[in-house]
Amino acid sequence: MTGNNPTDRSKLGTKRHILTDKKGIPLSVVISSSASTHDIKLVTDVVDNVVIHKRPLSYKTKTRKRRKIQHLCLDKAYNSESEEQELIKRGYVLHIPPKRKRGEEEGTKITTQRCSNRKKHSAKRWVVERTNSWHNRFRKLFTRYEKKVENYLGLVQLSCCMIIYRKIILG
Repeated sequence: MTGNNPTDRSKLGTKRHILTDKKGIPLSVVISSSASTHDIKLVTDVVDNVVIHKRPLSYKTKTRKRRKIQHLCLDKAYNSESEEQELIKRGYVLHIPPKRKRGEEEGTKITTQRCSNRKKHSAKRWVVERTNSWHNRFRKLFTRYEKKVENYLGLVQLSCCMIIYRKIILG
């Protein structure tokens, strides 16, 4: 719950943390009970709660066993060394744009790189924003009326099922 002040009027504030594939289909959803919870605190929970696995992580070739590379695109808010190490342990190649300091131009190259598993490709944030827009089309999710977090999570999961059905089955 958020605090008692005139701007939020003691309403329940929640934040949906969503992991999607490259087409915007939701793979994992975690609800934080406070809207002021920072994204970095729940990134490992979102990655661990993946419901849909498309293919096994490894496959065999003629001579040796190779592992498929799993890419994870994140925005600048997830730029934390400890969380990056946790995600690398889980086998992901991270795509996080670097944070710029004030007064630094866009063309300035960053000389130090923390992890070898971190790529400098731009994160495709619009895919997740589109999925959030699909969630907001459901009236019960746009404005939260439920008092219990479990009920709201159930509605979010139901909307994820409907989104998956519409995108995969109906095309």
